[in-house]
Amino acid sequence: MGFLSRIKRLVSGQTTRTGSVDIYAPMSGKIVEIETVPDPVFSEKIVGNGIAIDPKGDTILSPIDGTIGKIFETNHAFSIESPQGLEIFVHFGIGTVELRGVGFKRLAEEGQEVKSGDPILSFDLSYLKQHVDSVLTPVLLANMEDVQGLEKRHGNVEAGKDVIFSAIL
Repeated sequence: MGFLSRIKRLVSGQTTRTGSVDIYAPMSGKIVEIETVPDPVFSEKIVGNGIAIDPKGDTILSPIDGTIGKIFETNHAFSIESPQGLEIFVHFGIGTVELRGVGFKRLAEEGQEVKSGDPILSFDLSYLKQHVDSVLTPVLLANMEDVQGLEKRHGNVEAGKDVIFSAIL
């Protein structure tokens, strides 16, 4: 999607972007450094850069205004693209794909336009804590090549209300 978002910006005449875009907490919990996630795909930033959240609650919200690109069949992860072309990827826990959707419920659909704070997925945290390697939830900017950097926040966050990082355009 990064390449396509760049093409769309070029075709529409929007070649330069400036400023920053705030990414909000898709769930309540405590922010932890992405490097601490027990999966090298995330900790080594192969998928993108961002943070992880040690979750509380039972719902994953949209972290930005945008269009849902993909919701995994197992309902444990999704991607969303903002109007500025930012591609955000939210992946609940480590080992969740093996549950084949048990513990998750889809609340939105692929291709749906959403606002920051709209519900995307629900989850059963107590069940998941018992059945997966980790519930740390990476929230990543997948197309880092399209930004100058990230300003990451720390501490406890409330879903839909607190900024977890800002993408510097």
